[in-house]
Amino acid sequence: MNKVVAFFAVVFLCGLTQAQNNILNAKSFEEIGEKTLEQVINDNDKPLPYGFVGDRDILWERNVWEKIDLDEKINFPLYYPIDTNFVGSNRRSLFHVITKAAAEGKVNLYSDSYGNTKKNFTEIGSSLKTVDTSDAGITIYNQTGSVPAEYITTTTVNANMVKEYHIRGVWYFDSRQAELKYRMIAIAPVTPDVNFLDDPQGVELFWVFYPELRGILHEAKVFNEKNSARPLTFDHLLNSRHFNATIYKIDNVQGDRQIESYIADNSMMQLLESERLKEIIRNFEIDMWNY
Repeated sequence: MNKVVAFFAVVFLCGLTQAQNNILNAKSFEEIGEKTLEQVINDNDKPLPYGFVGDRDILWERNVWEKIDLDEKINFPLYYPIDTNFVGSNRRSLFHVITKAAAEGKVNLYSDSYGNTKKNFTEIGSSLKTVDTSDAGITIYNQTGSVPAEYITTTTVNANMVKEYHIRGVWYFDSRQAELKYRMIAIAPVTPDVNFLDDPQGVELFWVFYPELRGILHEAKVFNEKNSARPLTFDHLLNSRHFNATIYKIDNVQGDRQIESYIADNSMMQLLESERLKEIIRNFEIDMWNY
């Protein structure tokens, strides 16, 4: 916990203000957010690179899959803002940032967290948007050969429909530094399928290899409730694990089966099983120092 506090203290005290650049010196709304020439020249802010970890230095590791429920208050920074019409262009939700990068081809998309099969963003489009014609519109079409616009309904999955994020990460014990560490490997937004909006489960739209996404997330700022002059970045937020997540799968001999596959229709027992798996990871580091 102290490491997380120290990390955020460094983030608050260091770095350039990017959420509202030039707001105090601007002579018009258009100038807010613009950087001066000196700022552009000196702006070499990049994600802190991961250090190299040799295979021989990894004494122990476990692959863990978790759900980040966006209904929980601590996870709100990953969810809001959901309506971009009432905020500045510098503030966007994590869903907007990731899907924009995916649509522009800046990151590779995969069908699963193992990266087995690549996907194109056009393949995902059918899950994000659908155009439907009402029964009255079909009747008119059969009579006239065309459908008036008022009989056509377009449904689009937006940021407000995001249910949760699924993440895959690795907990490992670094024998060189004698410390238990975490490294995020992949992330996936989970939304309802636009064709089945009533489905409570939702679908994983795609998976993205997290290190490939870091540069984009570092440029996207997260609202800081304690100090608007020092916004966080999505990369800082996720790497420091400043969110609450629940384990739904851990690598296992049964083909990495999920908890719900062996504990069905019992949310309480699933949650307890998740906590049990979390304790296995926590206890490993503690047991390292017991003689």
